[in-house]
Amino acid sequence: MEVKNSSLAYIGTNFSHYPQDGKPEIAFAGKSNVGKSTLINAILGRRALARTSSQPGKTRTINFYDVNGQMYVVDLPGYGYAKAPKTEIAKWGQMIEEYLGKREELRAIILLIDIRHEPGKNDMMMYDWLKHYGYDIIIAATKADKINRSQIQKHLSVIRKALGLRPEDVLIPFSGEKKTGVEELWAEIERFLPETEEM
Repeated sequence: MEVKNSSLAYIGTNFSHYPQDGKPEIAFAGKSNVGKSTLINAILGRRALARTSSQPGKTRTINFYDVNGQMYVVDLPGYGYAKAPKTEIAKWGQMIEEYLGKREELRAIILLIDIRHEPGKNDMMMYDWLKHYGYDIIIAATKADKINRSQIQKHLSVIRKALGLRPEDVLIPFSGEKKTGVEELWAEIERFLPETEEM
């Protein structure tokens, strides 16, 4: 897809704040500091549209990025570690669960996993939860530039095994630094968008 225009369109914490125009949404989920903002900036072809931070737990709202006026890329708060009171972390969890459980416009989820590490308990819980609700899940293995190219397949195998992926399940190595995986991710995203629209 050629991204001609992208902008932060809505920021919210409940359904009354979210878009009401029925455009398809692709949500991005992952633990804190897995590189969600970097990936979103890369696929939207922007440097700093989604704010990146070395401090985990920076995204505390659900952010909707309008793409070409035809769809939304949705940035969910990171799960797992975050320097915030437990009550606030519980609120984020509730907000994510409500969005994922009830949002009719949601077409697919891109789940980010750090390629350097075996998926953690939170990653596996999120993956199982999404599967249980029948979502189409695309997995992006982030920070692929941080390991040797010769090691990438080995690390992908570890992720596949830990999550119990089937051969047909989509797992794409991604690097924000080198922009690898951007076209592959768009090819997957486009499968969930209306064919009649020229993106």
